[in-house]
Amino acid sequence: MGEEGTEGTIHLLCLAASSGVPLFCRSSRGGAPARQQLPFSVIGSLNGVHMFGQNLEVQLSSARTEDTTVVLLVGLEELTNIRNVERLKKELRASYRLIDSFLGDSELIGDLTQCVDCVVPPEGSLLQEALSGFAEAAGTAFVSLVVSGRVVAATESWWRLGMPEAVLLPWLVGSLPPQAARDYPVYLPHGSPTVPHRLLTLTLLPDLELCLLCGPRPHLSQLDAQLLERWWQPLLEPLRGCLPLGPRALPAGFPLHADILGAPPAPSPLFLHPEPGQPEEKAEEAVHRAQVARACYLVSGTEEPGTGWRLVALQLGPRRLLLLLSAQSPTYGLRGLATHTLHALTPLL
Repeated sequence: MGEEGTEGTIHLLCLAASSGVPLFCRSSRGGAPARQQLPFSVIGSLNGVHMFGQNLEVQLSSARTEDTTVVLLVGLEELTNIRNVERLKKELRASYRLIDSFLGDSELIGDLTQCVDCVVPPEGSLLQEALSGFAEAAGTAFVSLVVSGRVVAATESWWRLGMPEAVLLPWLVGSLPPQAARDYPVYLPHGSPTVPHRLLTLTLLPDLELCLLCGPRPHLSQLDAQLLERWWQPLLEPLRGCLPLGPRALPAGFPLHADILGAPPAPSPLFLHPEPGQPEEKAEEAVHRAQVARACYLVSGTEEPGTGWRLVALQLGPRRLLLLLSAQSPTYGLRGLATHTLHALTPLL
């Protein structure tokens, strides 16, 4: 249950469908996690509604969420067949950071588009070749490079993951605190909701992580420094070139028309920020612009009231481009601008 209060606080309350027992409550205010919780009287009232409905033989037909965040970290069996409520509450704590990231203000838009948030690296072919070789050496087909929750490069098998897990796995990595290496149990909501897999992460550079999805093997200890140095030490400079791509998505110097505020090409959304160091942009304006990517999916119509931003869509073959443009861009030139931009982007995708 989500509820937005008068002061902009959002609460997410989870109740057990079988008993009405509260499992967790997470809150967000101003885009950041908040300590404020729902009053006990409100939680008690919701529990009372559940009991009242149960007495009248009201049945909950479906409680499946689109992002399946909880299934990713707990598993479908634990959620649908609750044996011990207190144990389940403890297990659900593992999903708090991921849930809080959905409630807060995020620059990622995969939760809205159900597409993977991606960036385009300057040396994409080199990184892809190294990634494929490393995956073979590590003994798993599911490997990706992730920067700030966005996929830089991935193996073919990783791209074949079902859409819930394909979106959630990099988002999960981006929501966790920095760590040199992790061995994290995850359930795949689409592919394996009852049997856990292992998500191994290795930090190559700050905010740039190597992610492996695997079974019992390989052990984390097998991914030693020698193996990492063999594949990634020669690519240190291309890897460093990926770090600024977190907020911008495209390599520095890529030619973009001045009127373009954002360009998320489907099915792999990108969002383009102004070049770093752009003069005369106030801090609050920069924060506001960071939410433009989400705004173009949350606002209905071709123009957002009060801003003059324009959303233009262009479909050419299998590729679709969505351009968010400033108000001064002339209407008669929108199609030509979108076509030129898509042609310029295509070699990088």
